[in-house]
Amino acid sequence: MMKIDEITRQSLLYDFYGALLTDRQREVMELYHEENLSLAEIAAEMEISRQGVHDALKKAEKALDGYEQKLGLVDKFQQTSRSIQEIDRRIDDIIGGPEVTGKLAGELKEIKSIIDDIDN
Repeated sequence: MMKIDEITRQSLLYDFYGALLTDRQREVMELYHEENLSLAEIAAEMEISRQGVHDALKKAEKALDGYEQKLGLVDKFQQTSRSIQEIDRRIDDIIGGPEVTGKLAGELKEIKSIIDDIDN
């Protein structure tokens, strides 16, 4: 059984690299991760063995991990998201301070709205 963090990671990897998988791998990943079907249910739907589903799933997950090792897009995305959240938090702290007024507060609010647009 996969841990929640691993499920989240596989979902992110799929979001970034899923188009690079074969049609069969994509279908197995979608049925397993998005539809939450069991291996047996997927096997019945795809008319293949449970072992065939397991093998296709593991091969797809291995491919996704390989793409991430080579390209690192998910790690870069997560790092960027954490940085944006930290910048946003710091701007909130500065705007809430008594020494920030007028033009500086307005500029910080504009920067914050840009960050909010990125984050959404």
